[in-house]
Amino acid sequence: MNNKGQRVFLVDGARTPFLKARTGPGPFTPVDLAVQAGRPLLARQPFSSEAIDLVILGCVNVIADEMNPARVAALRLGLPERTVAFTVQINCGSGMQSIDTAYRYIRDGSHQMILAGGAEALSHAPLTLRSSAVEWFGRMNAAKGPLDQAKAMAGIKPEFFKPVVGLERGLTDPITTLSMGQTAEVLAHHFNIDRKAADTYAMQSHHRLAAAQEDGTLADEVMPAFDRDGTVYDHDDGVRPDSDMEGLAKPKPVFEPPYGKVTAGNSSQITDGASWCILASEQAVEAHGLEPLAEIKDSEWAGLDPSIMGLGPVMSATPIIQRHGFDVGDIDLWELNEAFAAQVLSCLAAWNDAEFCREVLGFDDAFGRIDRDRLNVDGGAISLGHPVGTSGNRILLHLANAMKKRGAKRGIATECIGGGLGGAMLLEAVQ
Repeated sequence: MNNKGQRVFLVDGARTPFLKARTGPGPFTPVDLAVQAGRPLLARQPFSSEAIDLVILGCVNVIADEMNPARVAALRLGLPERTVAFTVQINCGSGMQSIDTAYRYIRDGSHQMILAGGAEALSHAPLTLRSSAVEWFGRMNAAKGPLDQAKAMAGIKPEFFKPVVGLERGLTDPITTLSMGQTAEVLAHHFNIDRKAADTYAMQSHHRLAAAQEDGTLADEVMPAFDRDGTVYDHDDGVRPDSDMEGLAKPKPVFEPPYGKVTAGNSSQITDGASWCILASEQAVEAHGLEPLAEIKDSEWAGLDPSIMGLGPVMSATPIIQRHGFDVGDIDLWELNEAFAAQVLSCLAAWNDAEFCREVLGFDDAFGRIDRDRLNVDGGAISLGHPVGTSGNRILLHLANAMKKRGAKRGIATECIGGGLGGAMLLEAVQ
C-alpha cells in the first residue's frame, strides 16, 4: 500500500475543449493547447508561479518545432527560467504518467508543488514518406554531376509522392501488427460483446456529455481557447447530442468487415486537446491556503499481451483493489478511458467473470458488476475524443471534480495503453 511519505493532493486543474480533427491541421499545436489550458488555471491560483517546483507534460506526437513541449509550454506560461520541465511518453498513458511521476516526487519529499499535464494535437500528426522514397531522395542528394543526377532521376516512382499518415502507423502495434481497433475486436470476440451493446454504450456516452455541457458540470474544468484569428472554442465539439441507435447502426465495421463490432461510431474520436493538474504536498496546501479536490492514494501500471491491450484497466486497477481490500461497492466512481465501446464493455465483463477473476486476477470469485451509473458519468472519449497524450490527465481531473460534486468518497481512473499496458490511480475525498 502506497501510504508512506507525504500526503499528495490534486488541488486544481483545467483543460481545453477537445476539438475533433477534421480536414487538416487544427488551430493549435500541442504547446498552444497546453498554454491555452494553463494560463487561466495559473491565473486563478493564490500563489505565484515561483511556487511551482517542476513541470511535467505528457505528449506522444511531438512536433518538430516544439521539442520537449513541457519546457516550451512552461516558458510560454511565464514560469521562471530555473523551473525544470520535461516531457513523458507512454502512449495513451502519458497524461496519467505525468501525474503519477509528480505524485511520487511529492510523496517522497523531493518536491512540494508540481504542474502535471498532457497535450496532444492529433490533427498535426505528420505525413511521412515511404522508405523507398527516402532512399531515392538519398540517391538524388548523393548524385554528383548531371549524369549521376539523371540516373537517379530515372528511378523516380509516383508512389514516392503519396505520403503515409504517421498516426496510422502509430495506431498499429509493431509487435503483433494489429491495429488498436483490431485488439478491441479480439476482446469483443472473447467476451461476446455484440454490436448492439457497443452502439448502446456509445450512444450513452454522447448523451451523458451533452447533459454535462447543458447543465454546466464542466464549467470549472473546460477553459475557452482562442486562436490567432480571435475564434473562440468553448466546448468539446465531437459530441452528438442526438445520437441514436438508428444512426449508430449505419457505419460499417472498420477493422473486421463485415462482421466486426468496432465502428467509427462506437470508437474514440481523433482529437486535439490539453489538460493540466496541480499537485501539492500537505505542507504546500497549508502554506498557500489551498482547498484540494481530492487526495491521491495509490497508483499502478501493468503490462500484458499487446493483442489484448484493452484489458489494461483490469490488470492495473485490480492490484490497487486488492492492496486496499476493496469490494466492487467500495469504489463510488470510475473513469475508464473509452478507447472503444467494445473494449470498455470487455473490461466490465472480465471483472464480472468468475473464471477469469480466479485464473487471471487471483480473486476467489468474480470481483463483480460495476454499476454503469458509477462509470464515466459525464461521457468519455467516444463523445469527447481521445488526444492520446492528454486523456489520462483528463480522466483524473474529471474524476476529482465528479467526486467533489457528488460527495463521493473514493474513485479510480484507469486506461488501456497501446503496446499492451495499463495505468490506474486511486483518489479519495479529502479528510
